[in-house]
Amino acid sequence: MTPAYDLVFVGNASIDQIHTFEGPIQTLFGGGVVFSSMAAVWSGKRIAVVTRMAEREAHLLDPLREAGIDVYVTYAPQTTRHRAFHLSGDVDQRQVVLEESAGAFTVEDLPPMRPTFLHLAGLTDQEFSLAFMKSVNELGHTFSVDFQGLVRQADLHTGEVSYANVPDKVEITNLADKLKLDALEAKFLTGTANPELAAARIEEWGASEIMVTRTEGALVRCRGESYFEPFSNRSVEGRTGRGDTTFGAYLASRLDSSVGYSLRLAASVASIKMETQGPFRGTFEEIAARMSTIHGRGR
Repeated sequence: MTPAYDLVFVGNASIDQIHTFEGPIQTLFGGGVVFSSMAAVWSGKRIAVVTRMAEREAHLLDPLREAGIDVYVTYAPQTTRHRAFHLSGDVDQRQVVLEESAGAFTVEDLPPMRPTFLHLAGLTDQEFSLAFMKSVNELGHTFSVDFQGLVRQADLHTGEVSYANVPDKVEITNLADKLKLDALEAKFLTGTANPELAAARIEEWGASEIMVTRTEGALVRCRGESYFEPFSNRSVEGRTGRGDTTFGAYLASRLDSSVGYSLRLAASVASIKMETQGPFRGTFEEIAARMSTIHGRGR
Protein backbone atom coordinates (compact mmCIF):
# COMPACT_ATOMS: atom_id res chain seq x y z
CA MET A 1 0.00 0.00 0.00
CA THR A 2 1.37 3.40 -0.99
CA PRO A 3 1.99 5.44 2.18
CA ALA A 4 0.34 8.80 2.79
CA TYR A 5 2.17 11.56 4.63
CA ASP A 6 1.18 14.98 5.92
CA LEU A 7 4.69 16.43 5.50
CA VAL A 8 7.83 15.14 3.82
CA PHE A 9 11.14 16.90 4.44
CA VAL A 10 13.78 16.47 1.74
CA GLY A 11 17.45 17.45 1.98
CA ASN A 12 20.94 16.31 2.82
CA ALA A 13 21.67 15.59 6.46
CA SER A 14 24.96 17.18 7.48
CA ILE A 15 27.81 16.77 9.93
CA ASP A 16 28.96 20.28 10.83
CA GLN A 17 32.03 21.53 12.61
CA ILE A 18 31.12 24.81 14.30
CA HIS A 19 33.97 27.19 15.14
CA THR A 20 32.38 29.44 17.73
CA PHE A 21 33.66 32.97 18.29
CA GLU A 22 36.28 32.86 21.05
CA GLY A 23 34.86 29.49 22.13
CA PRO A 24 35.26 25.75 21.59
CA ILE A 25 34.90 23.88 18.31
CA GLN A 26 31.65 21.89 18.26
CA THR A 27 30.67 18.99 16.01
CA LEU A 28 26.95 18.70 15.36
CA PHE A 29 24.82 16.36 13.26
CA GLY A 30 21.88 18.07 11.65
CA GLY A 31 21.15 20.03 8.54
CA GLY A 32 17.86 21.61 7.58
CA VAL A 33 16.11 18.29 7.01
CA VAL A 34 16.86 17.14 10.58
CA PHE A 35 16.01 20.38 12.38
CA SER A 36 12.83 21.08 10.41
CA SER A 37 11.41 17.56 10.63
CA MET A 38 12.07 17.24 14.37
CA ALA A 39 10.38 20.61 14.89
CA ALA A 40 7.19 19.14 13.42
CA VAL A 41 6.98 15.95 15.51
CA TRP A 42 4.96 17.58 18.32
CA SER A 43 2.02 17.89 15.90
CA GLY A 44 1.35 14.16 15.70
CA LYS A 45 1.21 14.42 11.91
CA ARG A 46 2.58 11.64 9.74
CA ILE A 47 6.06 12.82 8.75
CA ALA A 48 8.80 11.43 6.53
CA VAL A 49 12.37 12.45 5.77
CA VAL A 50 14.14 11.83 2.46
CA THR A 51 17.88 12.28 2.59
CA ARG A 52 21.21 11.27 1.11
CA MET A 53 24.27 10.23 3.12
CA ALA A 54 26.96 7.58 3.50
CA GLU A 55 25.69 4.18 4.67
CA ARG A 56 28.37 4.01 7.38
CA GLU A 57 26.85 7.06 9.09
CA ALA A 58 23.16 6.35 8.52
CA HIS A 59 22.78 5.32 12.18
CA LEU A 60 22.91 9.03 13.01
CA LEU A 61 19.33 9.20 11.75
CA ASP A 62 18.09 6.82 14.44
CA PRO A 63 16.76 9.65 16.68
CA LEU A 64 14.39 10.66 13.87
CA ARG A 65 13.07 7.11 13.60
CA GLU A 66 12.70 6.94 17.39
CA ALA A 67 10.65 10.15 17.23
CA GLY A 68 8.21 8.46 14.83
CA ILE A 69 9.52 9.86 11.55
CA ASP A 70 9.73 7.52 8.53
CA VAL A 71 13.24 7.87 7.09
CA TYR A 72 14.23 7.12 3.49
CA VAL A 73 17.94 7.20 2.68
CA THR A 74 19.73 7.10 -0.64
CA TYR A 75 23.27 5.98 0.10
CA ALA A 76 25.97 8.25 -1.28
CA PRO A 77 29.76 7.92 -1.24
CA GLN A 78 29.97 10.53 1.52
CA THR A 79 27.83 12.44 3.98
CA THR A 80 27.55 16.20 3.54
CA ARG A 81 30.01 18.05 5.78
CA HIS A 82 30.47 21.75 6.52
CA ARG A 83 32.72 23.94 8.57
CA ALA A 84 31.14 27.11 9.90
CA PHE A 85 33.21 29.95 11.33
CA HIS A 86 31.63 32.58 13.59
CA LEU A 87 33.98 35.52 13.15
CA SER A 88 32.32 37.78 15.72
CA GLY A 89 29.86 37.74 18.56
CA ASP A 90 27.02 38.15 16.04
CA VAL A 91 25.71 34.58 15.75
CA ASP A 92 24.05 35.40 12.41
CA GLN A 93 27.40 36.15 10.74
CA ARG A 94 28.99 32.90 9.55
CA GLN A 95 31.59 31.87 7.00
CA VAL A 96 30.74 28.40 5.68
CA VAL A 97 32.85 25.87 3.79
CA LEU A 98 31.34 22.80 2.13
CA GLU A 99 33.88 20.01 2.64
CA GLU A 100 31.89 17.10 1.21
CA SER A 101 28.48 16.73 -0.41
CA ALA A 102 26.15 13.75 -0.64
CA GLY A 103 25.03 15.11 -3.99
CA ALA A 104 21.95 16.41 -5.73
CA PHE A 105 18.47 14.92 -5.50
CA THR A 106 16.51 13.34 -8.33
CA VAL A 107 12.92 12.15 -8.27
CA GLU A 108 14.28 8.60 -8.02
CA ASP A 109 15.30 9.48 -4.43
CA LEU A 110 11.64 9.99 -3.49
CA PRO A 111 9.83 6.92 -2.17
CA PRO A 112 6.49 5.80 -3.62
CA MET A 113 3.87 7.91 -1.82
CA ARG A 114 0.59 9.63 -2.40
CA PRO A 115 0.71 13.29 -3.48
CA THR A 116 1.58 15.37 -0.44
CA PHE A 117 3.45 18.46 0.77
CA LEU A 118 7.24 18.42 0.50
CA HIS A 119 9.68 20.87 2.05
CA LEU A 120 12.97 21.17 0.15
CA ALA A 121 15.45 21.89 2.94
CA GLY A 122 18.66 22.41 0.99
CA LEU A 123 21.91 23.61 2.54
CA THR A 124 23.66 24.87 -0.60
CA ASP A 125 23.02 24.97 -4.34
CA GLN A 126 24.39 21.42 -4.65
CA GLU A 127 21.07 19.75 -3.75
CA PHE A 128 18.03 20.96 -5.72
CA SER A 129 17.67 22.04 -9.34
CA LEU A 130 14.83 23.80 -11.09
CA ALA A 131 14.29 20.61 -13.11
CA PHE A 132 13.83 18.62 -9.88
CA MET A 133 11.23 21.09 -8.62
CA LYS A 134 9.30 20.84 -11.89
CA SER A 135 9.36 17.04 -11.63
CA VAL A 136 8.03 17.23 -8.05
CA ASN A 137 5.05 19.22 -9.30
CA GLU A 138 4.52 16.81 -12.18
CA LEU A 139 4.25 13.97 -9.64
CA GLY A 140 1.33 15.83 -8.03
CA HIS A 141 3.17 17.11 -4.95
CA THR A 142 3.10 20.67 -3.67
CA PHE A 143 6.23 21.99 -1.99
CA SER A 144 7.96 24.73 -0.08
CA VAL A 145 11.58 25.68 -0.67
CA ASP A 146 14.30 27.01 1.58
CA PHE A 147 16.08 29.66 -0.47
CA GLN A 148 19.15 29.03 1.68
CA GLY A 149 19.80 26.04 -0.57
CA LEU A 150 19.83 28.30 -3.62
CA VAL A 151 21.35 31.58 -2.42
CA ARG A 152 24.23 29.79 -0.66
CA GLN A 153 26.44 28.75 -3.56
CA ALA A 154 29.47 26.50 -3.10
CA ASP A 155 32.69 26.84 -5.08
CA LEU A 156 33.28 23.37 -6.55
CA HIS A 157 37.06 23.67 -6.13
CA THR A 158 37.50 25.31 -2.72
CA GLY A 159 34.15 24.50 -1.11
CA GLU A 160 33.82 28.11 0.02
CA VAL A 161 30.17 29.09 0.28
CA SER A 162 29.19 32.55 -0.87
CA TYR A 163 25.85 34.29 -1.20
CA ALA A 164 24.55 35.26 -4.63
CA ASN A 165 21.36 36.02 -6.51
CA VAL A 166 19.36 33.15 -8.03
CA PRO A 167 18.61 33.63 -11.76
CA ASP A 168 15.55 31.33 -11.64
CA LYS A 169 14.11 32.93 -8.47
CA VAL A 170 10.87 34.16 -10.05
CA GLU A 171 10.10 30.82 -11.70
CA ILE A 172 10.90 28.96 -8.47
CA THR A 173 8.71 31.39 -6.52
CA ASN A 174 5.79 30.58 -8.78
CA LEU A 175 6.33 26.83 -8.56
CA ALA A 176 6.53 26.74 -4.74
CA ASP A 177 3.62 27.02 -2.34
CA LYS A 178 5.68 28.54 0.49
CA LEU A 179 9.17 30.03 0.83
CA LYS A 180 11.68 30.28 3.66
CA LEU A 181 14.59 32.74 3.88
CA ASP A 182 16.61 34.61 6.44
CA ALA A 183 17.19 38.35 6.24
CA LEU A 184 20.58 38.03 4.53
CA GLU A 185 19.27 35.65 1.88
CA ALA A 186 16.31 37.94 1.28
CA LYS A 187 18.69 40.85 0.74
CA PHE A 188 20.61 38.99 -1.97
CA LEU A 189 17.37 38.07 -3.72
CA THR A 190 15.66 41.46 -3.54
CA GLY A 191 18.38 44.05 -2.96
CA THR A 192 16.84 45.38 0.26
CA ALA A 193 17.94 44.76 3.84
CA ASN A 194 14.42 45.44 5.15
CA PRO A 195 12.82 42.00 5.72
CA GLU A 196 9.23 43.25 5.40
CA LEU A 197 9.97 45.10 2.18
CA ALA A 198 11.91 42.10 0.86
CA ALA A 199 8.99 39.78 1.59
CA ALA A 200 6.60 42.17 -0.14
CA ARG A 201 8.82 42.22 -3.24
CA ILE A 202 8.97 38.43 -3.33
CA GLU A 203 5.19 38.37 -3.01
CA GLU A 204 5.02 40.54 -6.14
CA TRP A 205 6.89 37.80 -8.03
CA GLY A 206 3.98 35.44 -7.33
CA ALA A 207 4.72 33.92 -3.93
CA SER A 208 1.69 33.14 -1.79
CA GLU A 209 3.41 32.74 1.60
CA ILE A 210 6.91 33.82 2.64
CA MET A 211 8.76 33.50 5.94
CA VAL A 212 11.83 35.62 6.67
CA THR A 213 13.73 34.97 9.91
CA ARG A 214 16.22 37.25 11.63
CA THR A 215 17.83 37.65 15.04
CA GLU A 216 14.79 39.32 16.58
CA GLY A 217 12.12 36.96 15.30
CA ALA A 218 10.21 35.68 12.27
CA LEU A 219 8.08 37.52 9.74
CA VAL A 220 5.47 35.97 7.44
CA ARG A 221 3.95 37.68 4.44
CA CYS A 222 0.69 36.14 3.25
CA ARG A 223 -2.03 37.54 0.98
CA GLY A 224 -0.83 41.10 1.30
CA GLU A 225 -0.51 41.08 5.09
CA SER A 226 2.62 40.92 7.22
CA TYR A 227 2.84 39.10 10.56
CA PHE A 228 5.77 39.22 12.98
CA GLU A 229 6.58 37.30 16.16
CA PRO A 230 9.70 37.88 18.30
CA PHE A 231 11.86 35.08 19.61
CA SER A 232 11.92 34.69 23.39
CA ASN A 233 15.07 32.60 23.84
CA ARG A 234 17.18 33.24 26.93
CA SER A 235 20.43 32.07 25.30
CA VAL A 236 21.83 31.25 21.85
CA GLU A 237 23.58 28.00 22.78
CA GLY A 238 21.47 26.20 20.20
CA ARG A 239 21.49 28.91 17.50
CA THR A 240 22.33 26.44 14.69
CA GLY A 241 19.05 25.33 13.13
CA ARG A 242 16.99 28.33 14.23
CA GLY A 243 15.37 29.06 10.88
CA ASP A 244 14.80 25.40 10.00
CA THR A 245 13.15 24.80 13.37
CA THR A 246 10.92 27.83 12.96
CA PHE A 247 9.77 26.80 9.51
CA GLY A 248 9.30 23.11 10.31
CA ALA A 249 7.06 23.95 13.26
CA TYR A 250 5.22 26.53 11.16
CA LEU A 251 4.52 24.04 8.35
CA ALA A 252 3.13 21.47 10.78
CA SER A 253 0.81 24.03 12.36
CA ARG A 254 -0.30 25.54 9.04
CA LEU A 255 -1.81 22.22 7.99
CA ASP A 256 -4.82 23.11 10.12
CA SER A 257 -4.22 26.53 11.77
CA SER A 258 -4.05 30.21 10.82
CA VAL A 259 -0.95 32.16 9.82
CA GLY A 260 -0.90 34.19 13.03
CA TYR A 261 -1.31 31.26 15.38
CA SER A 262 1.19 29.12 13.45
CA LEU A 263 3.78 31.89 13.53
CA ARG A 264 3.36 32.39 17.29
CA LEU A 265 3.76 28.67 17.84
CA ALA A 266 6.79 28.42 15.53
CA ALA A 267 8.56 31.33 17.23
CA SER A 268 8.02 29.64 20.58
CA VAL A 269 9.37 26.30 19.32
CA ALA A 270 12.48 27.99 17.91
CA SER A 271 12.98 29.95 21.13
CA ILE A 272 12.94 26.79 23.23
CA LYS A 273 15.25 25.05 20.77
CA MET A 274 17.82 27.89 20.80
CA GLU A 275 18.38 27.41 24.52
CA THR A 276 19.94 23.97 23.99
CA GLN A 277 22.02 22.35 21.24
CA GLY A 278 20.53 19.94 18.77
CA PRO A 279 17.05 19.64 17.30
CA PHE A 280 13.82 20.42 19.14
CA ARG A 281 12.60 17.50 21.26
CA GLY A 282 9.83 19.15 23.25
CA THR A 283 6.10 18.52 23.56
CA PHE A 284 3.06 20.55 22.65
CA GLU A 285 2.53 21.20 26.36
CA GLU A 286 5.95 22.86 26.57
CA ILE A 287 5.19 24.90 23.46
CA ALA A 288 1.82 26.01 24.82
CA ALA A 289 3.42 27.02 28.11
CA ARG A 290 5.96 29.19 26.31
CA MET A 291 3.26 30.72 24.14
CA SER A 292 1.15 31.52 27.19
CA THR A 293 4.07 33.02 29.08
CA ILE A 294 5.35 35.17 26.22
CA HIS A 295 2.21 36.01 24.31
CA GLY A 296 -0.46 35.75 26.95
CA ARG A 297 -2.50 33.52 24.71
CA GLY A 298 -2.62 29.84 23.84
CA ARG A 299 -4.49 27.83 21.23
